[in-house]
Amino acid sequence: MVQYGARELAAAFRTVRGNTIQIAKDIPEDKYDFVPVPGTMSVSQVLRHIIYLPMLQYDFHRDKRVSTLKGYDFPALVTRSKAAESVPRSKAEIVGLLESEGEQFARWVESLSPEFLNETYTDTTGQNPRTRFENIMAVKEHEMHHRGQLMLIERLLGVVPHLTRQREERQRAAAAARAG
Repeated sequence: MVQYGARELAAAFRTVRGNTIQIAKDIPEDKYDFVPVPGTMSVSQVLRHIIYLPMLQYDFHRDKRVSTLKGYDFPALVTRSKAAESVPRSKAEIVGLLESEGEQFARWVESLSPEFLNETYTDTTGQNPRTRFENIMAVKEHEMHHRGQLMLIERLLGVVPHLTRQREERQRAAAAARAG
């Protein structure tokens, strides 16, 4: 049987966050205000959004330990999240927060018991139970979604994403080994 629990989820989140941090470092600070098309977030806005993604899971699972989302005050959480995300930050501040907030979330996830992760809660209709594990894993999935956007933005800015650079280096090394 495959064992994927809190420790594995925290490790996977750290990998995802590490890749996001590298992208944040690779994009020049003078491009942090770049908006690829009107109506989308700038590089800085996407990164600040990523920093505060765990707010929802903290509120649902750590702070309130909800058993249902029926009656949950989503507008209050959105207001808090938007306020945190709207604070202007330098590149160094953003990278620092990605590191510190990411590690704080990973440590929290790592601390969760299997029993807690298997607890269910219901949606806003009081139906459709989901496990806490599923919802907490959504932070990683949501970040990967935005990281894909950032990788496309890197290409638009003329930056080769680090994962592509790493893959190309492995391919060059393998070709050199075959030739040698």
